[in-house]
Amino acid sequence: MTLFDAIDEEMRETRDRARRRERHARQRVTLIGQIDEVRALLAELERESAKEDRDVARLEHGGFASFIAGLTGGREDRLTRERAEAAAVRQRVDGQRVRLEWLTADLRIAEEGLVEQGSPHQELDLLLARKERMLVESGDPRGRELADVAARLAGVRADLREHEEAHQAGVAAGQAVGDLLRHLSGARGAATWDVLGGGGLADMMKRGHLLKADEAAWHAQRALDVFARELADVRVEAAPRLPEVDTRWFADAFFDNIVTDALKYQRIAQTATAVQQVAEWVHGMVNQLAARAGELTRQRDGLVGKREELLGP
Repeated sequence: MTLFDAIDEEMRETRDRARRRERHARQRVTLIGQIDEVRALLAELERESAKEDRDVARLEHGGFASFIAGLTGGREDRLTRERAEAAAVRQRVDGQRVRLEWLTADLRIAEEGLVEQGSPHQELDLLLARKERMLVESGDPRGRELADVAARLAGVRADLREHEEAHQAGVAAGQAVGDLLRHLSGARGAATWDVLGGGGLADMMKRGHLLKADEAAWHAQRALDVFARELADVRVEAAPRLPEVDTRWFADAFFDNIVTDALKYQRIAQTATAVQQVAEWVHGMVNQLAARAGELTRQRDGLVGKREELLGP
């Protein structure tokens, strides 16, 4: 017996529970998808069954379809065929209902398994931390290496969290700038129509798009400001700004007096080009952040594996 035998056995049992829990979790996800699929199919079949029953009823009770079938001498043949089709659909409905019952029962078993296994991943984390302390306190050579791995792992996890937060902010900023571009595109189309003689309607549409772009510009600039703050956390200095001419906001500079003096096509196109450049910059930064997050994820996984290897029996 060694100092670590008891905790090593507890860790092995907890890992086994973690694997069983993961299996139940995968089964649960699959079963939920299958149940949703069967419910949609069942709803379609029930509608089809109701239609087939109405067709049979019309033939049986002398409706217009029955009258036409009687004139052509094929009423009984058609009634037999409609009854057979209705019976076939009902059989499919019954089959899918039974299938739904089976799947629902399997889902209950999977969910009971999840409850039964508890929270083994959290328990394993606590066991690993306890053994880590035991190794350090016992003077085991692995303790020094574990301390180094722990320090590196903490740094990588912090970097990864900051890069993921910056990536999320970048995605949100990209969506906001994209919304602005869509409104500018609508304004450019209306401006083109106006130049070609669209008249008052084209002018009204153009102003409407520009007013929406005005609002979208505020949201986009706010999202860019948040993105800039998150970039600073990953040591990237940037001050993304939508195009402006003076100290006023984007809409004031580019949509000067849009209610009474609509912008011409060229000015709107130039603005859209400038905004597109901001969108491309955001897209490039998001890709860089995703790549760096991928690298940090691999580093984290490698350090976690090293730590577990050192803490193994």
